[in-house]
Amino acid sequence: MVCAQLDNGCTQVEVLEVIQKTVDSITEALGNGDTVVFRNFGTFYAKEVKPKVGRNPKNPGKDVPIPARTVVKFKVGKNLKEVVAKASK
Repeated sequence: MVCAQLDNGCTQVEVLEVIQKTVDSITEALGNGDTVVFRNFGTFYAKEVKPKVGRNPKNPGKDVPIPARTVVKFKVGKNLKEVVAKASK
């Protein structure tokens, strides 16, 4: 859906501000280690990834240490999963 298709009386700038504030809130919550849940859509959460040893494709004989880090994960909600499954049939 493009912004031009929205018929709710809001300007494109107002919609952009709301979306940006929402994304900023999600980012801040994940940065604090919180979980962000959107009912029927999904859940964003931060997960710690353990350190591991990788390989450089240009020099496969040499091990490259990959440090531990925190990554963002998304678990799809039941409703979203069902809608996408119906659309792909």
